[in-house]
Amino acid sequence: MEKVDVAIVGSGLAGLTAANYLAKEGKNVIIFEKANRLGGRSMTHNVNGALFNIGAHALYKGGEAMTIFKELGVEISGKNALIQTHGIWKNKVIPFATGIGSLLSSPLFSWSEKFEFTQLIIQIWKMNIDKIMPVSIRDWAEKEIKSPMIRHHFYALCRTATYTHAPELQQARAVLRQLQRSLKTGVIYVDGGWETIVSDLRKKAENLGVKIRNHSRVESVENRHPLKTIHFANGETIDAENVILAVPPNEACRLIENSSLSLWKEQAVPITASALDLCLTHLPNPDHQFVLGLDQPIFFTNESRAAKVCKKGNVVVHVVRYHDPSCPDYDPHANKEQMEETMDLLHPGWRNALLTQQFLPKITVVYDFPRVDRLGPAGPEVPSTQGLYIAGDWASHEELLADGAVASGKRAAAKILEKSKILV
Repeated sequence: MEKVDVAIVGSGLAGLTAANYLAKEGKNVIIFEKANRLGGRSMTHNVNGALFNIGAHALYKGGEAMTIFKELGVEISGKNALIQTHGIWKNKVIPFATGIGSLLSSPLFSWSEKFEFTQLIIQIWKMNIDKIMPVSIRDWAEKEIKSPMIRHHFYALCRTATYTHAPELQQARAVLRQLQRSLKTGVIYVDGGWETIVSDLRKKAENLGVKIRNHSRVESVENRHPLKTIHFANGETIDAENVILAVPPNEACRLIENSSLSLWKEQAVPITASALDLCLTHLPNPDHQFVLGLDQPIFFTNESRAAKVCKKGNVVVHVVRYHDPSCPDYDPHANKEQMEETMDLLHPGWRNALLTQQFLPKITVVYDFPRVDRLGPAGPEVPSTQGLYIAGDWASHEELLADGAVASGKRAAAKILEKSKILV
């Protein structure tokens, strides 16, 4: 029976990040992935020459993921995604207030509201995020923002920054930190799609001696102190001193029975969205590159304006509709219709320019997120099961989206390395 220092179940950003940090310190690491490709929700699909991520993806330049990628020597190629923004209000497209010019030309704000909005942006820019009270972003906005119209704009920014449509649940501190980062450092769209990040993480891990096994479905993890025995669908077993479950909470609970895992799974509130990814011969209305819904949870962006994700001359765009986690039932057909109607509004005649498309009726954005009703962060250690750890966006400690996944992978690795030094 093979024995390793660390076995990692799952090859998304969290698992690959953990593997790199552990292998750099000389640990014998193996990754098991049930699919034929690595990356999880960071895969990129090549559809007739168009590189489609799983919905629109952006990397925060001031976020934890970018910092960790730099530490690991991962090369990120792409450009800043900031551009003139528009909003949709009552089925009309208007300039979105992101600068002095667009603020002054906004037909939705009175002069007093334009001043209030300016003050709000300055407040977010300067605020000490760590001093924000543990309240929801809805409670924070209702207290700090007088104008209902400004709150519409503010919530649109929050949705875009977090891909989450749940202001009553979202922890204000985490959301405001994300908004502050977007204001100060911005985001980038990645050349070649996020698959390039996955490929670089894999290459670096393998160069450090990490073994990676695709098509390896783990059936269970048996706790036999001090080792863990991993059982596979084909009857094979492997022993590991430490196991990182870099998988969703439901999958983690399927693999091993643990009361803490069960609690984390029960309290988790997954966030989902619908995505319509399109490759066009051209953008019918070049003025509409980045558009936020003000009275509807929808978002449009032209990724190819900043990233190389299609043939020269073509464009790759995304329409995203955020789901309300309090209303789990939704109509995929109605969502697709709404997104196509958004394209009709923004880019009349887009169907004549359509080359290929990818419709994702329900993608998981995150498996859990920082909330006011959350009973503390999950992981990285799993109580009562020595040598068991979790990683993934549901194990974030106030980080959001990919930042949460990547940071959790580093945390799990750091905890294993810390414990091994103590034992030595």
